[in-house]
Amino acid sequence: MIAVKDQQDTYFQNFSELEKRRAGKEPAWLLSIRRAAFGNFAELGFPTTRHEEWKYTSVAPIARTPFRPAADYLAPVGVREPKLSLPPDFADCIPLHFYNGRYVEEHTSKGALPVGVKVSSLAQVFSAGSPIEKHFARYASYDKQAFVALNTAFAENGACIEISKDVVLNKPIYLRYVAGASHEPIMYHPRNLIVMGQGSQATIIEQYLSANQDNEDIYFTNAVTEIVVGENAKVDYIKEQDESKKAFHIATLVFEQERASSVNTTSLAFGSVLAREEVIAVLDGPGAECSLNGLYVTTGGQHVDNHTTIDHAKPHCSSRELYKGVLDGKSTGVFNGKIVVRKDAQKTDSKQSNKNLLLAEDCVINTKPQLEIYADDVKCTHGATIGQIDAESIFYLRSRGIALEEARTMLTQAFANDVISKIKSEPLRARLTRTLVEKLAQKQGKQNGRQESERELSRVSTLHEER
Repeated sequence: MIAVKDQQDTYFQNFSELEKRRAGKEPAWLLSIRRAAFGNFAELGFPTTRHEEWKYTSVAPIARTPFRPAADYLAPVGVREPKLSLPPDFADCIPLHFYNGRYVEEHTSKGALPVGVKVSSLAQVFSAGSPIEKHFARYASYDKQAFVALNTAFAENGACIEISKDVVLNKPIYLRYVAGASHEPIMYHPRNLIVMGQGSQATIIEQYLSANQDNEDIYFTNAVTEIVVGENAKVDYIKEQDESKKAFHIATLVFEQERASSVNTTSLAFGSVLAREEVIAVLDGPGAECSLNGLYVTTGGQHVDNHTTIDHAKPHCSSRELYKGVLDGKSTGVFNGKIVVRKDAQKTDSKQSNKNLLLAEDCVINTKPQLEIYADDVKCTHGATIGQIDAESIFYLRSRGIALEEARTMLTQAFANDVISKIKSEPLRARLTRTLVEKLAQKQGKQNGRQESERELSRVSTLHEER
């Protein structure tokens, strides 16, 4: 591990200032957790590529940058916070807005919530002394994971959602995190806690984006979301990450599932120069099921790392996992998917697949699907593929008058659509499809250029002549 060293004094000072700022506003148990988490972070330091779980991802740029806590940052004179108006596909939802980690209550209109639903900011819950002690920081491990420890120590805000037994929430809950408009590197640590009671149902949308997509603000988002899914409860979770071109995004998402619960996730990564998301689903009740889906689209010097763990802790559980990557330019991607089947988890049914499409010669993908099986009556499969756009399909479209770049975009969109199509909300699915098309057009327009187009035409023509 990298000792904090150069930044050590800064982190200690920041933590000391945090304790002073929050003194008297938080319960004693939370202070105890904060101190334990910061002690773990100071001991662990930032992970390096010598650590097996971080073998292909260097966080040295994060470790070297003197980030300033967003809570201490005051925007320079003349810099205004952006308008946080909702996109059309979120017109009918329950929104919570955060800007640089701060809850923006004046831009939040929750309306009349159904009976049995509590939606608030975590800071409000801490101050009010709500009984969330039995859930907060109980699932995302801060004793071995440095970034979770850092988040647990410095988390001041985020969403706290409690859904009571048998409540079916028809409107999605929308958590919108906007960052930017700063003249120096800042960091913030969103912390979300969602507790779903027995038989409840809900859709959660978590979005991270820059205040201005054209800017190059340097900031560090370090997010942790813990979701407790009660017996027979169902949750659809969608995450969209479209941070600044020079932003760093580290996220941990943990599902704790009880008997016969159901989790369906779709994670989309478009932005940031360095991003890593770790998704952990613990199927801790018989009959639980989960579906993890992800799409990462990269270009330039972007690096995106997806780590997933599906922990089959009880028998008669099922899981499905599909992650797809579209890489262009000189970008790099990582997929490490682990399925763990414990000794008593008989009758487990699990399938995992990672598929990657490389659009340029210089992009790289490191994929590592894993199975750890300790039971003997299970059905488990996993696999990974890496390839380029099919030349025959390109030729077929070209022969029907479709331009080369348009043909490439069509085939790439079709490849990625397997993930986006799993989103149940039609307006959200349509908007994300448009976003994908825009990203692909930008990437191909900037990265491929005329020379690559000519090479593609030559390759297709050669294949046709050979046939």
